[in-house]
Amino acid sequence: VLVIGVPGLAKTLMIRSLAELLDLQFSRVQFTPDLMPQDITGTSILTSDVDTGERTFRFRKGPIFANLLLGDEINRTPPKTQAALLEAMEEGQVTVMGDRHPLPSPFFVMATQNPLDQEGTYPLPFTQLDRFAFQVMLDYPAAEEELDVVSTTTARQESSLQPVVPGAWLTRAIEEVESVEIPNWALLRATKIVRSTRPAEQDGSPVAAELLAYGAGPRGIQTILRTARARAALQGRNTVIAQDLDDVILPSLRHRVVLSVHAEAEGLTEDTVIQRIRESIGDLDGHTPQVDPGEMGFFRRWLEQLSESTPGFRTSRRGN
Repeated sequence: VLVIGVPGLAKTLMIRSLAELLDLQFSRVQFTPDLMPQDITGTSILTSDVDTGERTFRFRKGPIFANLLLGDEINRTPPKTQAALLEAMEEGQVTVMGDRHPLPSPFFVMATQNPLDQEGTYPLPFTQLDRFAFQVMLDYPAAEEELDVVSTTTARQESSLQPVVPGAWLTRAIEEVESVEIPNWALLRATKIVRSTRPAEQDGSPVAAELLAYGAGPRGIQTILRTARARAALQGRNTVIAQDLDDVILPSLRHRVVLSVHAEAEGLTEDTVIQRIRESIGDLDGHTPQVDPGEMGFFRRWLEQLSESTPGFRTSRRGN
């Protein structure tokens, strides 16, 4: 997930807190212009055996060997270093001096970026952007929320958080999400939406032909379907419905499309163009299934248990 927001919105704190609550091994890398790829992946160092004197290479793991890696201010390091994440994000491993080293499971990468600063920054390669499932835009808090923040945090106080989700539960939750059914209509619709973002497609959208220079690739389809599954599981359903697709389209695609010169001249955003493409396709098919409250699956039961056992944790008991 790529989190974009102006300074002071607690992006780093939010991600670190997430790791603590989920009981994940957390690692943070502050991306700087002088950061090298081996500073992230690790490196092989030459060592000597005390008894035999034999010299061998020993791999020293880098901070990427964690369950949740935070790349802070990821656009402040050159593309060469940014590329160190490509293999890890796609294959869950790193290769150093020809040797493959698997990463812990589960493995997630979250990164932050400040949209205001331009000096001393480097644009993220499109191949790397495509490997982020979501691009989340953080805005300033509402007036009441901001007043509450400043009234309770006049000094810098960061109390440690206690895990509320055992690591084994997270693995089971992932398996539960993967078991959610994707109807054929949803598969076809997700494919149609993504293909419609490509200006050169014969069956593409006229909106894309006018307002986009490049569209999303197959990973866009995969991300929409995977995250729609996750939303369905959060709602206690074992099948994807139209609302699931609608809610994940923008964060799944906004970083995978490139605006045309015409769109930039009009001051349009990626979200606006994607919404126009979505509207040009028409309404989604599919109906919300009836869910038996007693058959909501492990993921929903897990949320209910947290609601009952964790102070301050609340979740709706609605099944849809």
